[in-house]
Amino acid sequence: MPEPLLEPASLSPATLHPTVRALGWVSLFADLASKMVYPVTPLFLTAVLGAPVWTVGVIEGFAESAASLLKLYSGRLSDQAGQRKPYALAGYSLGAVSKLGLALSGGWAAVLSARLLDRVGKGLRAAPRDALIAENCACHQRGQAYGLHHSLETVGEVLGPLVGFFFLLRYEGHYRGLFVLAFVPALVSVLVLLKYVKEPKRITITQNSQLPKFTFRGLTPAYQQYLGVVGLFGLGNSSDAFLLVRSQDLGFRGSQLLLLYALFNLMSVVLGVTIGKLSDRVGRRVLLVMGYGLFALVYLGFALVQAPAFIWILFIFYGLYTALTRGVQKALVADLVHADRRGAEIGAFHMLVGLAALPASLIAGFLYTQVGVSVPFYFSAAISAIASILLWQLRLPTTNSS
Repeated sequence: MPEPLLEPASLSPATLHPTVRALGWVSLFADLASKMVYPVTPLFLTAVLGAPVWTVGVIEGFAESAASLLKLYSGRLSDQAGQRKPYALAGYSLGAVSKLGLALSGGWAAVLSARLLDRVGKGLRAAPRDALIAENCACHQRGQAYGLHHSLETVGEVLGPLVGFFFLLRYEGHYRGLFVLAFVPALVSVLVLLKYVKEPKRITITQNSQLPKFTFRGLTPAYQQYLGVVGLFGLGNSSDAFLLVRSQDLGFRGSQLLLLYALFNLMSVVLGVTIGKLSDRVGRRVLLVMGYGLFALVYLGFALVQAPAFIWILFIFYGLYTALTRGVQKALVADLVHADRRGAEIGAFHMLVGLAALPASLIAGFLYTQVGVSVPFYFSAAISAIASILLWQLRLPTTNSS
């Protein structure tokens, strides 16, 4: 498989490229902003705007899925343009503007618009950003690089809820003020991207040279099979908002929801780089199978839990699931894609995850409100258990994957 038209970075094997580190800081500030507002958005919808619980599933599902095609085409367009940074910059900028949109929302439709803007931004930036990481590290560093990125990203996911907690502790119920405050770190992420993220140098190509056309049939068989498992798992991986709604039903207030979210993200901060390096040595699949299995156990716990104290324990283990999967699955994707159309094929992964989010959240919302509060968690536990078995049986390349 030919490498992309890039000049390799002259770095020692143990050193990660400055652009990889800079992208980690970009995600840190962006996620700090997002997680200041995300845990309390369901409460803002239901308690402040008076929206029914089913709107949580509609908003989260449509917000994720509406941006899914962008995750494919932004990667493809960045392949064709030979530039990733402009798409990442546009995506992070839209994410910043969406925080102000939330602050101005007067109804659930306006919240949907703001969330759509945020997710469109994510759709624009996700594949080009991940391709930039892959293009600025050696193959044997991918687990470490994506692990570092995930850890820095998760630092923001820990700090965001904590900032939100102390803000609401001081200004109880002032959700709109919190949304405005979240715009500040979102803007910082855009400025860091502008100044410190650099495109790798590309070798000049002739006018007759063309990138191979992207098709799903053109994906490697191993990648096609992996995407099938990812799609199945995605049907059971509904929005985290339902975990927060379940916690709210058991008596957690808005400030406590922020602490829960910080706690679960803390696990990823502590373990992200270590697990990424471990995947470089022992393979990606075994860690992903463990992660999927742990997800099943956590959701089974949410179905059965009655005492609020156990919610804290479940969120800790949910953080461990995240540490085992988020960075590792991106490294596995980078292992399986063609180097000369990396942006588009990484985008296919992000698109599939996003498309699965709509039916997953709609199913969870229906089951929660129409059948029983425990039923969507039983459903997710069963789906993820099946996905973990199928993933274990896949034939994947031996290097860094199995």
